[in-house]
Amino acid sequence: MATIVYSCQGMQNLSDDLVGTGVQVRRIDWKTFKDGYPDLIIPDVHEIRGNDVVFLASMENPQTIFEQLSVIYAIPRYGARSLTIVLPYFPTATKDRVDEEGEICTAKTLARMFSATPLSMHGPARLVMFDIHALQERFYFEDTIIPQMATAIPLLKKQLETDASIAIAFPDEGAWKRFHRFFEDYPQIICHKVRQGDERIVTIKEGNPRGYHVVIVDDLVMTGGTLDECRKVCIEAGAKTVSAFVTHPVFPQESWKRFTGSGPDQFKNFWITDSCPDTIKAINHAHPFKLLPLTQTIRDIIDSEIRH
Repeated sequence: MATIVYSCQGMQNLSDDLVGTGVQVRRIDWKTFKDGYPDLIIPDVHEIRGNDVVFLASMENPQTIFEQLSVIYAIPRYGARSLTIVLPYFPTATKDRVDEEGEICTAKTLARMFSATPLSMHGPARLVMFDIHALQERFYFEDTIIPQMATAIPLLKKQLETDASIAIAFPDEGAWKRFHRFFEDYPQIICHKVRQGDERIVTIKEGNPRGYHVVIVDDLVMTGGTLDECRKVCIEAGAKTVSAFVTHPVFPQESWKRFTGSGPDQFKNFWITDSCPDTIKAINHAHPFKLLPLTQTIRDIIDSEIRH
């Protein structure tokens, strides 16, 4: 019995790094018809029967959701012993609730789509997600799939081990609620954000950054405006230097470019993971970005499936 790893096109480089004892990486033919609709083939599909299957998904591009779900739905039908879907970034998580009548909670919609995954021989598929934007979203899924929460925070903490002057800052109370328990041994700073029209006003609600290398921690970044305002307010309050970490570097419309370069008006380090492969490819190691790969964490998840 083996664990077979498939991936979407964006995750193929990551999947190649997972080859090891008991783990076999296989390819899917991601072709299209002339009308643009998917023409998908799983070569040597007979290998699926009786084996554990892992599918590495990336849905940061809405145009690929249909083709990936088509493959995910097919794998149990070909006799997989079990199915684990690794979706590092749950892309609709920023629209996780409805505040006014007429708004659509797209996080619930995508959860319904994953919940339609057929059962494998050993029951419901696992859906592994890293640092989801709001923990309550795990309850948007039906009983036909098992959401499993993972975190990339240990990757960051390993980077901080040799620096004794670290303080951890959170850009808002939501980030503090999600992550503060991981940093109980560090001084903590909580920022507060108020929007006045298009302007963000950020203040320090709790903590003192004076003299510290402040590391701002959040689950994801879009344009990065809030992170930059947090950096500025920490510097003004006496921080020695400021870095940032986000699990999901979404950065639509190449907004990451505002952080490139060096100098007093930039982050010392900007740690990111490869949960958004299109963004990682575009950034291509530009300073001050530093990639913390999810490979080992995903390998540990696969190993736990093998032991099971």
